[in-house]
Amino acid sequence: MKKSVTLSAILLFILIFCPVCVQAAENAQDAAVPVWLCIPFAGLLLCIAIMPLIKEEWWGSHQPLAVAFWILVMAVPFALYYGAGQMAETVLECAVNDYLTFIILLFGLFCVSGNITMEGDFAGSPRINTGLLVLGTLLASCIGTTGASMLMVRPVLKMNSWRRRKAHIMVFFIFLVSNMGGILTPIGDPPLLMGFMRGIPFFWSLHLFPVLLFNMVILLFIFYQVDKRMYRRDIAEGRKPDISRPGTRFRIDGLHNLVFLVMIVGAVILSGVLPGMKAFQDGAGNVLGIHIFGDVSLSFPSLIEIAIILAAAFLSFRTTPKDVRTRNHFTWGPIQEVAVLFIGIFITMQPALMLLRQVGPNLGLEQPWQLFWSTGALSSFLDNTPTYLVFLTTAGTLGFTSGIATSLGTIPVHLLSAISCGAVFMGANTYIGNAPNFMVKSISDENGVNMPSFFGYMLWSVGILIPVFLLDTLIFFL
Repeated sequence: MKKSVTLSAILLFILIFCPVCVQAAENAQDAAVPVWLCIPFAGLLLCIAIMPLIKEEWWGSHQPLAVAFWILVMAVPFALYYGAGQMAETVLECAVNDYLTFIILLFGLFCVSGNITMEGDFAGSPRINTGLLVLGTLLASCIGTTGASMLMVRPVLKMNSWRRRKAHIMVFFIFLVSNMGGILTPIGDPPLLMGFMRGIPFFWSLHLFPVLLFNMVILLFIFYQVDKRMYRRDIAEGRKPDISRPGTRFRIDGLHNLVFLVMIVGAVILSGVLPGMKAFQDGAGNVLGIHIFGDVSLSFPSLIEIAIILAAAFLSFRTTPKDVRTRNHFTWGPIQEVAVLFIGIFITMQPALMLLRQVGPNLGLEQPWQLFWSTGALSSFLDNTPTYLVFLTTAGTLGFTSGIATSLGTIPVHLLSAISCGAVFMGANTYIGNAPNFMVKSISDENGVNMPSFFGYMLWSVGILIPVFLLDTLIFFL
């Protein structure tokens, strides 16, 4: 049964991913980026999906070797096709300006959130869990989807530790807290921050609250029904939470770490604001930084962001007793796994992103529903930030004269809404669709939750999210 499900999911992946590349090749016959350079990226994704099912122990101890293999499979043909210099520049640009800031942000939030623990007489009941999901979803637009996920994941796991059936809780956690909740502000999700840096007003995305509220109502209703059924089955088996200790109500230890969390959020905001200031630009308007190779530089705003985040992580560890981390079951395993897998994903997906940038404006996408699904489908497997920028640029070249004025052109509100929702919402379709998804999975696995496999999770997202997105299309994007 498991093999048949895996095979079906592989076919689904091919149906989703390959037609994009084929259509791109057909629409841009003079494209300089060959489709076959995208094969290593697809190969790495399939390894992430399949290897835990067929070689779990080998995969657990040999992930770095597998990632290195697929990087080489991409880098060597890329060097032969474009030249070693172009290959080195592409890899370094990705590693320095994309992956480095990504993993430092994840590392800082992982450290700070690991030093906050909640304890009390709260058991993981359907009502409590629904309330936690509401809180986390709304919090995501204030401190980012990654920040909200890292802050809320351990309390949710701890309150439900007595339960046997709890994987569905973390699946809906990824849907709502790790993705959809980030739609309301540029702090919420990196694509919206990139839009803010290109002239979209900071509070513009607040008008997307009706879309978020609509999705929250549907998903929370479904979640409550599923969790109520699972909860009753756990109770029927004689399971019950340990809330017998007298005098324990509710307390938070390590609360001072919220200061360091604010530091990290501030660093992210600065990374979007500082590049536009003249003090950080040369005479030609280019952002100043440390030259590394070719056109690759590590900008001073990025260095400031990294320094603030690392300082927050360091101060968090120095000022928090080790006992707090022990009670949180804190280990370095999840961040290590994410760091290894995502360096491979970031590097091997570069040809796919190059192809998308090249053919995006020629795909004939002009309607909101087209941009919603195109941006969303590719954001499910590629980094949603460059995908968002590609389609934002596409919308800016369509020649509209009314809408939101950006540095990329005037973009109508209905198109901008579709692109934003597609990039943010559909990052929930796969474990790799958004940064915190895989982190939540890793932390859940480490805490004894039997999380779905890569394709098992996609069965959840296809069965639950896709119908919701179809309703979004009919109500908001037609």
